[in-house]
Amino acid sequence: MTQAAFFVLTALADQPRHGYGILREVEELSEGAVQMRVGTLYGVLDRLAADALIVLDREEVQQGRLRRYYRLTDEGTAALDAEAERLAAGASAAKKRIAEGRRSPGITDAPAAGPGLAGGLA
Repeated sequence: MTQAAFFVLTALADQPRHGYGILREVEELSEGAVQMRVGTLYGVLDRLAADALIVLDREEVQQGRLRRYYRLTDEGTAALDAEAERLAAGASAAKKRIAEGRRSPGITDAPAAGPGLAGGLA
């Protein structure tokens, strides 16, 4: 699952939203790390709908403009839950390895010598 798809599903986890609302939520949830353009958003929405992870919830006209609201399906909720578990497990494994590396003897912050640096020609 792409990062954009993950955050779109996350944005829809608590309630249906329209396109602009999804864009705002994705930016907020990702703390600004994911900033999608409208064309990208609708491409993601189309793929998620084709995979039956989201559906059109309703359409409303506001200020003369049509707003389409999307919501998660049960399959979408399950996919989001599975991806969140996968990401959490990966983060946990990384943190464990980092902690183990800090405790291992011989680990320093100094860069390793490159080839030809020791004993080279003068």
